[in-house]
Amino acid sequence: MKTMNDPFPPLILASRSPRRRELLLEAGYRFEVIPPDESVECEIGDEDHPAELVARLAYLKAADVAKRIHEGHEGGERLILGCDTVVECGGAIIGKPRDAEDARRILYTLRGREHRVVSGICLWKIPHGKPRTRVAVTRLRMDRLSEDALADYLAGGQWEGKAGAFGYQDRLDWVHILEGSQSNVVGLPLELLAEMLREI
Repeated sequence: MKTMNDPFPPLILASRSPRRRELLLEAGYRFEVIPPDESVECEIGDEDHPAELVARLAYLKAADVAKRIHEGHEGGERLILGCDTVVECGGAIIGKPRDAEDARRILYTLRGREHRVVSGICLWKIPHGKPRTRVAVTRLRMDRLSEDALADYLAGGQWEGKAGAFGYQDRLDWVHILEGSQSNVVGLPLELLAEMLREI
């Protein structure tokens, strides 16, 4: 069966995100998952700009997996895909909520306001290629949720593990894309990935 990445070396997804796996599968890619070390996800500085942050974290995830493959002496070419996503609102970077109370605080911040989902992609052909990093931005607006709607969403637990404490893939009728990629909001901008693959 022909897949999206047939002309390329075997693709490795350097991510723990089930949503990124689902997006790649739905788009027809064949790939292996090698999650980066959890410590890589903690490299956030207060001075970071959202685009710089996600580009750096995407690179660090890809680099961590590349290093482990090299140390394991696995031969042959590989194409490593690292990705990271954050939400930005009013200049503040918003990651994944720690707990339900943190999710409530985040949703209070976002409701009734425009915000952006920013994702960095790093593609790295090893052992001889150089890392390529690009960033995608999607503009959204969240309706001003009522207290009851907010409580129902928090009780359902769908906010867990999601940047901005919401998942667009949950078919929420109170989050609207104004401009940009829908798959980016879910966690992996497929249009940018396809463009980067063409460049390679």
